[in-house]
Amino acid sequence: MAPAMGMKRPPAAAAATATQTVTLPAPDARAAVRDAVRVAVREAEPPQAPALPPRAPAPAVAVDGVLCLEEVDGRKWSYVVEGGASPGKAGRVSGSGRGRGRGRGGAASPMGVTFKAVPLQSPLPPVEEIMSFIRSYVVPEGFPDSVTPSYVPYMTWRALKHFFGGAMGVFTTRTLLNSVGVAQSRATSGAVAINWILKDGAGRVGKMLFARQGKKFDYDLKQLRFSGDLLMELGAGIELATAAFPQLFLPMACIANVVKNVAAVTSTSTRTPIYKAYAKGENIGDVTAKGESVGNIADLLGTGLSILISKRNPSLVTSFAFLSCGYLLSSYHEVRSVVLNTLNTARFTVAVDSFIKSGHVPSLKEGNSQETIFNPPWRHQPVAIGSRFGEAFQEPASFVAIRPLFEDERYIVTYNPTKDKVYALLKDQAKPDDILKAAFHAHVLLHFINASHANLNARKRMNSNRSYQNANPLNMDFIPHIAESCKIVTSSYGVFKKKAREQGWIMSESLLNPGRARLCGIVPQ
Repeated sequence: MAPAMGMKRPPAAAAATATQTVTLPAPDARAAVRDAVRVAVREAEPPQAPALPPRAPAPAVAVDGVLCLEEVDGRKWSYVVEGGASPGKAGRVSGSGRGRGRGRGGAASPMGVTFKAVPLQSPLPPVEEIMSFIRSYVVPEGFPDSVTPSYVPYMTWRALKHFFGGAMGVFTTRTLLNSVGVAQSRATSGAVAINWILKDGAGRVGKMLFARQGKKFDYDLKQLRFSGDLLMELGAGIELATAAFPQLFLPMACIANVVKNVAAVTSTSTRTPIYKAYAKGENIGDVTAKGESVGNIADLLGTGLSILISKRNPSLVTSFAFLSCGYLLSSYHEVRSVVLNTLNTARFTVAVDSFIKSGHVPSLKEGNSQETIFNPPWRHQPVAIGSRFGEAFQEPASFVAIRPLFEDERYIVTYNPTKDKVYALLKDQAKPDDILKAAFHAHVLLHFINASHANLNARKRMNSNRSYQNANPLNMDFIPHIAESCKIVTSSYGVFKKKAREQGWIMSESLLNPGRARLCGIVPQ
């Protein structure tokens, strides 16, 4: 048992009461009691938030100095702090009790300290300010780095074309109104409205019918776009002709509106691929918007000028001839300035012919500049891709003779002497690269056929023998030429593809507009 220790009260207390004895625990027991008390105290205290890391001191506020520099559209600006007090003013501000507030940490901070933008260049002249404002409506952001180099000539010719188109619209509209009887009060308003509605309805029908052309808008968009502009002028000419035959207003106006709506479909369908060719990066929307803005501005200018000229009642024939020539000339150069990196029939022909003759594949600009823009329907096409069997062969013997040459290929190339045409027939396993190879082979064979024709004609001119005079170059034996072309294609097609890619042409996609016929189930001999 722990020893007992006695404590005596002071003498005064001892006189009042008897002596009391307190028993204290042993040292080990006292330590346990202290620990228990400490735990109880800690549990009784409210929880404290975790200590936050020390906050970095706030940077001193600059009173007089440059915060940063900024560049906007080539012009630099400096942001300078202003409103800070000088030493003398600081005393007056602090002494007045105004101009100071409480900051984040409760510290006093100067009030009214602001910054201003100071241009580092002199202000632009008014003319340049106006040009900058106009430029924001007619050129894409980041111009000229945001578009290809051929964008400027294209938009120049496009604006000129819309200028002539807007001017032509004034004369055609005036003529139609005169013919329908509005200007001369030859018809009631109800009859006029019905005729006008019928005219517009016929145009919408023509627009729907022509939309079935489908992917032809992608294959030959330059050719279709220029053909559409030709149709637009044809429709304008028919509308102007209603002035000479007002009694035939409705049928002539309907025909003209059908033609013009077909042209409108062509223009709308080929617009996006052209703008896409000029856009760099993801700015096709900006390029399209600015291109349409340029067209609208030019159209309004042409309309205003034509209104002024029409007040003098110029000759319709002279006006139509001048404006139509300007419109078509601008349209031709507009389409000619478009640079595409895909190979359609016309550009592929240019590339292959150049490669066969010189071993050189033209660049994008060269190939597009040499492309044939206008192909009338009656023009002879010497090569056909994806044709039907009956068009290419007239007798089984020729097919049986050349079939072994193409056992390892997914196409067959032949020549029809009667039609003077090279045909490339595609097998059902043909892929885009096979279509390109078939077209390349067809042009190589055409080169051999043309060279043979030229030699035969030269012999006819130099030799007066009857056998040469009566010889028909279309009846020659073309099987050796096909065999020779197979050897040339085997060794040169890969070289052609490599050089074409080096020049920037896209070879992975075929836009050669092949026919839909495919050979399948060829019976082996």
